[in-house]
Amino acid sequence: MGVMDVIKYNGRPDVFAWKYPGEELGTWSQLVVNQSQEAVLVKGGSVADVFGPGTHTLDTKNIPILNKIINLPFGGKSPFKAEVWYINKGYYLDIKWGTPTPIQIQDPKYGIFIPIRSNGAFGIHVTDSVKFLIKLVTTMNVFDAETVTKYFRSLYVTKIKDTISSYLLHRKISILEMNAYIDEISQYMKETICPIMEEYGLGLTSFYVNEISTPEDDPSVGKLKEALSKRAEMEIIGYNYQQERSFDTLENAVSHGNVDAGSVMGTGMGLGMGFGVGREMGNQFSSMAQNIDLRGGYRKSKFCPQCGSEVLADAKFCSECGSRLISKERHCSQCGTVLEGNLRFCPECGKRLDGEEI
Repeated sequence: MGVMDVIKYNGRPDVFAWKYPGEELGTWSQLVVNQSQEAVLVKGGSVADVFGPGTHTLDTKNIPILNKIINLPFGGKSPFKAEVWYINKGYYLDIKWGTPTPIQIQDPKYGIFIPIRSNGAFGIHVTDSVKFLIKLVTTMNVFDAETVTKYFRSLYVTKIKDTISSYLLHRKISILEMNAYIDEISQYMKETICPIMEEYGLGLTSFYVNEISTPEDDPSVGKLKEALSKRAEMEIIGYNYQQERSFDTLENAVSHGNVDAGSVMGTGMGLGMGFGVGREMGNQFSSMAQNIDLRGGYRKSKFCPQCGSEVLADAKFCSECGSRLISKERHCSQCGTVLEGNLRFCPECGKRLDGEEI
């Protein structure tokens, strides 16, 4: 292959770094650099010079270091060997990323480990051509968007796990609530990954998390969702898990006749205090306890005509106001006729009433 007269970029548009295929150059060769590109001249493994957009002649006038590299006097002409790398500095905004397998993260609210998957996209551009070429490209002939994704896969998978865990922990957010904070998580992850990319001569222009999901068939996910559903149900009804267990215990004891009314009343008072309305709930359970028949049913009751309180059917006095519950009307012991006033004989059957009990 002869000495190249014109050197120009022939790579794909999605390529970050592309090595020109020939190394036979001359001090008269023309180097063409497109807009948003830089060309890096490498001789003997060392960077000789960097060229911006435009057409450049590779002579000793433009590249003084060539005098030392190829041992030519100033202004001399000679062929020489060197590598030319084209670095595209345009913005690539749609580089896809994703977790290849679920990653285990501990839920900061509930303490259980849950597998999650995540995916999204990020945008980068080359900010330092020399640093990018030395640290990333090395001996490869082409460094494209796919290579960037593969190269940084282990980095972003590790950082995503650490970043999401840290974010959720500091804000006390459950894994199942993460999708409500996608924008904040995206910005948080960008700020975390950006300094690392700068070490390789890259600028992170954007970083987006499109989705954070949990496998529906995972047992831990199903258990957590079931628990959250149960908690929501309890919040709507107005009691918690401990109170529900107390209700179950009370119901079981009563149905099997293993508890007396006093114990039931005490349990009711305790539950009432748990609700924060001890008096009201205690009264309700007290009433229930009084009416429980330990043989499996409920006793008959009646209401006080004075205060309206519910009392046992055979009670003689109201437990709330103390009113006498037995009727004060006189009845004929012979025919049952209601007697008014101080009658000495029944107006219906004529029975003598002296000594009749009121």
